[in-house]
Amino acid sequence: MTSRVPRKAAPGPAAVRVTQLGPDWVEGPDGVPFRRGARLVLLDAAGRVLMVRGHDVDNPSRSWWFTVGGGIDPGETGVAAAVRELREETGFVVDPADVVGPVARRRAVFDFAARTVRQDEEFFLARLPEPGPIRTDGWTDVERAFMDEVRWWDLDALEAVAEEVFPADFVPLVRELLTGWDGVVRALPDEGLVG
Repeated sequence: MTSRVPRKAAPGPAAVRVTQLGPDWVEGPDGVPFRRGARLVLLDAAGRVLMVRGHDVDNPSRSWWFTVGGGIDPGETGVAAAVRELREETGFVVDPADVVGPVARRRAVFDFAARTVRQDEEFFLARLPEPGPIRTDGWTDVERAFMDEVRWWDLDALEAVAEEVFPADFVPLVRELLTGWDGVVRALPDEGLVG
């Protein structure tokens, strides 16, 4: 059985559009908002991976799958940020001592909240053998505006989805991590960067 939290009905035309980035975003020297991010590759006992589906607020027909995670707050470690984001976005709690990595890193430029932004991401790995129900009551207003659902994915099924999956080469990365992390930090392809 797949755990799945469906998205609430789409807001009507009078809905407030998200235009403000959170406080973890700072303007870079080139004027592009920037932040450091921590993401969590979370596996259950069956080897399924937890993913979030989001959509482009300005183009709701475009959606994609991505890992739980978000910005690293000032003074926070990547592991602490990944664990915090997991709790806020799903209600799941993992002990920071059980989180390994970073197992991978990437740099990405993408559109978010009607702005082009840049994020340097660290990916960590954790396991949650008996996860229980997914909870989304910790979502922020920004998350509610673009996040649609959270669910566990079998890797073969995730590899076959029609929507984009971020980061690029994610399923092969997870396949390498199923038996544990070998201590090598993988460099994932940078996304959206030019030059």
